[in-house]
Amino acid sequence: MYGAILGDMIGAPYEFDRGDKTKNFELFDKRKWIRYTDDTAMTLAVAKAIICAGEYADELTMKRALISCMQDIGSRYAQGEYGGKFAIWLRTENPQPYGSWGNGAAMRVSSVGWFFDSVERTREVARWTAEISHNHPEGIKGAESVATAIYMLRNGMSKEDVKSLITKEFGYDFSKTCDEIRPTYHHVESCQETVPEAMTAFFEGTDFEDCIRNAVSLGGDCDTLTCITGSLAEAYYDVSEAFKKECEARLPDEFLDILHQIYSRLGRVNI
Repeated sequence: MYGAILGDMIGAPYEFDRGDKTKNFELFDKRKWIRYTDDTAMTLAVAKAIICAGEYADELTMKRALISCMQDIGSRYAQGEYGGKFAIWLRTENPQPYGSWGNGAAMRVSSVGWFFDSVERTREVARWTAEISHNHPEGIKGAESVATAIYMLRNGMSKEDVKSLITKEFGYDFSKTCDEIRPTYHHVESCQETVPEAMTAFFEGTDFEDCIRNAVSLGGDCDTLTCITGSLAEAYYDVSEAFKKECEARLPDEFLDILHQIYSRLGRVNI
């Protein structure tokens, strides 16, 4: 989850079109130092829920764990950063989905792409993570597409093959390049106008850092867009130790513990 969290941290200072739409910026600018936002909090809440419920949990058990972990972490971290309806959802007893197509469904799903051993199970759980709140077809599509792309990338599929699969399965249009997107792109919080742009930034990148720079340069809802791009870039390029240390320095102990559990569970790395 380092990729998603780093994307959140690096993109956050430029949210609401506050950047210059350039790739030439200081990645960890101390003058614009932001630890993390709601994107990181919810990404780790989803991962914690999967660990608590178990990879083989049924729909009801998984959704209960998702709601519990998201409400718990959301009540204690990144206060004031959640969208209005989701902020109410976080505080509601027995919360219900509210038909959202917001990009929150896609930004919090990255762990699903790592935990499961088939694309069918990956898509199923990704759908559940969206349905508890963002149950509009576009919200569900955003979550499923991002988790599917991560699953395919971590299993060795090429960028072109992933692009082709996502286009076929989910109908996203990747005909525009970053240079073509950048001039008119603006702050928007829908899956349908965030996921394709985030994926394009990844497809055009040459390494992890370049993917992140592509995403930030597009502007818009930059913490979420770059969170999604970073999650894909980690699955394809991995994340350097230097970047991981920068990430860890900005996280509270509870979040570091969740990260440790994730990577230990996956057998990839200990922090």
